[in-house]
Order: sequence, then structure tokens, then C-alpha cells
Amino acid sequence: MMKCVICKLCGWLGRVIVGAVLALAALWAFGALWFDFPMVEFRPWAAGAFALVMILVAVFVRPRWRARLGIALAVVLVAVWWASIPPRQYRDWKPEVALTPHVEIDGDIATIHNLRNFDYRTAEDFTPRYELRKVDLRKLRGVDIFINYWGSPYMAHPIFSYDFGDDGRVCFSIETRPEKGESYSALGGLYRRFELFYVVADERDVIRVRSNYRSGEDVYLYHLGVKGARESFLEYVRTVNELHEHPRWYNAIANNCTTAIRKQKLASDRLPLDWRLIVNGFGDELLYERGQLNQSLPFAELKRISRVNEKAKAADQAPDFSERIREGLPGL
Repeated sequence: MMKCVICKLCGWLGRVIVGAVLALAALWAFGALWFDFPMVEFRPWAAGAFALVMILVAVFVRPRWRARLGIALAVVLVAVWWASIPPRQYRDWKPEVALTPHVEIDGDIATIHNLRNFDYRTAEDFTPRYELRKVDLRKLRGVDIFINYWGSPYMAHPIFSYDFGDDGRVCFSIETRPEKGESYSALGGLYRRFELFYVVADERDVIRVRSNYRSGEDVYLYHLGVKGARESFLEYVRTVNELHEHPRWYNAIANNCTTAIRKQKLASDRLPLDWRLIVNGFGDELLYERGQLNQSLPFAELKRISRVNEKAKAADQAPDFSERIREGLPGL
């Protein structure tokens, strides 16, 4: 008798799990049609029709295994179509991401094409300026990381800055590549809404626009040191050149501003996965725990003094902007 009850319970639990998985899969497929259906004006209709058909199948098709099979096949068809959507290199891009950077390496000299160095008046009013910059890898003195928050303490944006002495600082910022008139969408970022883009920029561009001109953003600066800096820089260069030739999709979880950094490394060199790679507002805490940030101060105090917004606003157009925002920070 007990064995029979357990079998019934296991069967019921199995059906609940299968039903929940299918419901989530159908919800994902609905989103894929909503965000990525090729004819933009028909996206709501395509997603709505899919949802209606799935509901009708679930309610009226019997036996239930046929309904579940029908829903699963429909989701697979959507997934196969969705996976075939290619990223594109040529669209009507916003000027901030209009030109893809690429880097030529000749011995110890790196020649960076399309390095961004815009002249900002406001976050939306600027003079576009792309530069050709040469840096000598032998002058690389270290790498710093900026952590940029724009509202939630749980999510942030890391920017790496490489110090080449009198050759200047070169920053890498992993972002989406929106078209003109397009804005970021967290849900859209889970689908094939945006291509992945690596901004290669002067520090006075990519940091100052966040600290000085965008409203409600906080920027923190930490020193990472010189160990592994050259290898890290070349990892960025390799990915920048790959994207210059072959675009990739951005994904808010699998291929975002933090997880893409980890993917740059060889599998054997990657540190263990940590939940703070996804909830990356705690990424600086993770670096501190792993000994990659200065530990002469408790983390809370280090973070408090590492906010550079006021220094950046005071320095603004000054030629020594980078030096002034580092004043008083440990290790800098």
C-alpha cells in the first residue's frame, strides 16, 4: 500500500516538474518572438498567437502527453529558428559604438585603431572623435578596475584601464551595441536584441561620461597591480580583433560585461565560478576576497574612499584627469 502511494506521489511530482519546465520554456519562446521576430511591427502578434496556441493545446489536447509533446516541439522549433539569427556588423549604429576598434601588434608596439576619445558637453551632446594610438607594451605599469553603478547596488559595470605611462591609459568597456533610437532593455538583453561591443577608449572619455555627465551613476576605482597585466591586455586585444571580423551576440547572463571577461581567458586559466560574477555589484568584494585588491584597509573603508565622482567632476577637462582621480587611493 505504501509503495503504491509513493509511486503515485512520484508520478504526480514528475508531471509537476515537466509542466513547470514546459511552462518556462514556452515563456522563453514567447520572449524570443516578442523581441526577435524579424518583422518588428508583427512581433506582438507573433508572440501573442504563439501564447494563445500553447494555452489552447494545454487545455484541450488529450491525452496530456500529446499536449506536452506538442508544446515541446513548438518550443524546439522556435529555438532552432532563434539560434539561426546571425549578429550583424553593419547597422545604423549610435555614434558611441559606430566604429569597431581593432589592434595591430608588432613586437612590443600595439597600434589601436578607432580608440574613442569623445569631447562631452552632456551625456547626449558630444563631439565624436576616434583616434589612432600607439602604446609600447614594455611601458605597461599596471592595470586598474573601475566599478560603475547606475542605480541598483546588485548590478554594476566593470571597466579595465591599462597604464602605459607617457603613452597614456587605454580602457576596455564591454557593452551592448545599440542602433540609433534603441535603448538598453534588461529583458531584451536575454535574447538577440543587441550585438556585443568592446569600447576601447581614453580614460577621460569612458570614465568621465559616467562620473560627470550621466545622472545617478557612481564610479569606484581600485588598483589591481602589474602582475598579469600584459597577458590581460592581450586577451582584450584578441577579443577586440575577433569582434572586428566576426560579430557576436550580447547576452545579459551568458555573455555580458563581466562573464565575457572570464570567457576571454583559456579554460585552464579561469578562476572558479562565483555567484558574484552574475550579481556583479559585489564583484569588487570578490576581488578583495581573492587578494586582488589592496587589503591594507577593511573592504568597507576601501570602498568608501574609492568613489571618484567628486574628484572626477573637479578635474573634468584637466589634462591630468587620470592622476587627480587617483589621489589618496591605496596602491596608486
